Amino acid sequence: MDMLMILNDAPYGQGRSHEGLRLAMALLQIEDELDLTLYFTNDAVLCVKRGQKTPNGYYNMERMLKPILRRGTVLACETCLEVRGLLQEDLIEGVRIAKLGELAQLTLEADKVLVY
Repeated sequence: MDMLMILNDAPYGQGRSHEGLRLAMALLQIEDELDLTLYFTNDAVLCVKRGQKTPNGYYNMERMLKPILRRGTVLACETCLEVRGLLQEDLIEGVRIAKLGELAQLTLEADKVLVY
């Protein structure tokens, strides 16, 4: 099954990106045949920034993404990164920059699309 998960929120605060990552990890543990793609857009691109200093009481997004990167695809919106002054070298190893057209294609091809 092809699944696309789109994450929109900053890593620390509301918690939606955290919950999306938790679900992604659970899905990969349950479904061996899952082809999972995470697309980080808007403030969620900050979730894929390398070397984050995690605030007290919060979760480390980089640590959460490492097992997902071993089995899934992690993409970050090119425009959203540019607006926030982030470059490829600022991102966690394995995260790929993607354009909106790629997100459109992934959306059309996915069996399921989840938005956080």
